[in-house]
Amino acid sequence: MNTKLLIPLCLAATTLTACSLAPTYVRPTAPVTKEWPVASAAPQSVEESHTADIGWRSMFRSPKLQSLIEASLANNRDLRIAALNIEAARHTWRIQRSDLLPSINSSGNYTRQQLSTSMSGTGKTEITSTYSAGIGTTAYELDLFGRVRSLSNRAINQYLATEEGRKAAQTSLVAEVANAYLTYLADVELLRLTESTLKTRQDACDLIKRSFDLGAKSRLDVAQSATLVESARASRAQYQRHVEQDKNALTLLVGKEIDPTLLEPQPLADVEVMERLPVGIPSVVLLDRPDVRQAEYALKAENANIGAARASFFPSISLTGSAGFASASLSDLFEAGSSGVWSFAPQVTLPIFQGGRLRSNLKLAETNRDIAVTRYEKAIQSAFREVADALVARATYTEQLQAQQALVKESDQACTITKARYDHGIDSSFALLDAQRSLFEAQQNEILIHQQTLANLIDLYKALGGGWQ
Repeated sequence: MNTKLLIPLCLAATTLTACSLAPTYVRPTAPVTKEWPVASAAPQSVEESHTADIGWRSMFRSPKLQSLIEASLANNRDLRIAALNIEAARHTWRIQRSDLLPSINSSGNYTRQQLSTSMSGTGKTEITSTYSAGIGTTAYELDLFGRVRSLSNRAINQYLATEEGRKAAQTSLVAEVANAYLTYLADVELLRLTESTLKTRQDACDLIKRSFDLGAKSRLDVAQSATLVESARASRAQYQRHVEQDKNALTLLVGKEIDPTLLEPQPLADVEVMERLPVGIPSVVLLDRPDVRQAEYALKAENANIGAARASFFPSISLTGSAGFASASLSDLFEAGSSGVWSFAPQVTLPIFQGGRLRSNLKLAETNRDIAVTRYEKAIQSAFREVADALVARATYTEQLQAQQALVKESDQACTITKARYDHGIDSSFALLDAQRSLFEAQQNEILIHQQTLANLIDLYKALGGGWQ
């Protein structure tokens, strides 16, 4: 064989078109209804804009919350691990893709050996030297049936799935930081309310004790007043603990020490959150979620793996070839005509008996594909439920908050009237204490429901696929 034709022949082999034996990918039908629950009372918008197109800065407009989210995206360790997983998947894909092309290596060799009298051919001991240099490829597989290409397609889809996984992790992180910040603000408000209530109750208890010392109040009045004081003191300790734990949770999510100015409390009513989100229709909205796209890429990867398993039933052809120079002396190594050497060794492997290994590998690949289909369908069902739950809650939280605010207003008025009646001896101390207790509980619930209302918006934003841009 002409040495000038060796390398072009090897390169030409790479241009052979491989037929793919992977099944044609068809996206499974979403196992959910075409409409959100009617109970949500949410507009079934078909606008071109989707929640996934709304960046978190547009959703969360409070500067302090924006700063916390930005810091978490830069420092959170879970998100950093997700980003590194993308790098690992990218390199894995590049390694797999490199098998589509032959690996060409250059080599140089020097051998010095002694031949025995029986091996030299002259009847004397001889010492010989050999110099060689060349380039070549080793065991390059001609991808006639698409096995290597199917494995490459699997690797690229696994890489894309990992990238969607990072987006899903970012979506969750943004929502977690926002919810943790709201929880912190709510606990601060509860702590301040409790401290104010404790002071008021303590002053009232001291007044009743002085009246008791003068004989104007009974020992029962003192005991009942003291129970409210101790109850408020216990609640204060509880909320003090919660506030510090909320700070620790935020610090973990942010990934570094938080600037104290960002933790300066602000009323929940001052937290600016976008209240109207484009809901759209399930078939469009659910595909915007990174976790659903991640499940679909994983399904595509398993679908491609079936092609590789099918191709294993067919013959594989690998090429090994080299061309270069060899000489007994270094000075004559690159002389044309006298020192040129080449080798070309194609190898064909035809599977005949594998003990059922190939068929089992194909069945395993098909089973893994079926598992991936089920996981994809479950991801859609879970996403549908999260959106539906958030929409249903959104339709009721507004009414609940308005009712709770009205309850606080009426409880405050009832407490004021009862206090006046008590001061004039019309009502007993028990009635006053009960009115004060009811007002305190109503004020606590108002703060909690306000926090839950804002948290519901965050959950809806996350469920609709927002937060990763």
